[in-house]
Amino acid sequence: MTQFSRMAIEAQMVIGMRMAGMMGLITQSPGEPFRMIAEKQAAASEAMFAMASAGMRGHSTERMLSAGMRPYGRRTRANSRRLTLVK
Repeated sequence: MTQFSRMAIEAQMVIGMRMAGMMGLITQSPGEPFRMIAEKQAAASEAMFAMASAGMRGHSTERMLSAGMRPYGRRTRANSRRLTLVK
């Protein structure tokens, strides 16, 4: 639950920063809109692979879900840090 809560807070920060960048309120790199789409596809396939791997090893449903959330959590954490850096 903690992992999910942290990821949800970071995701809201990332969404807000990206929207502010698209509206021109803050500067962002030119490739940010493309990156936003591309990383979701990569995270989804990593999450599916992690969940399938955990299931094949006989882990519980809770551990499978946790493994599936890990790729999303890594990306939201990295994006939150990257987008909030003072330039």
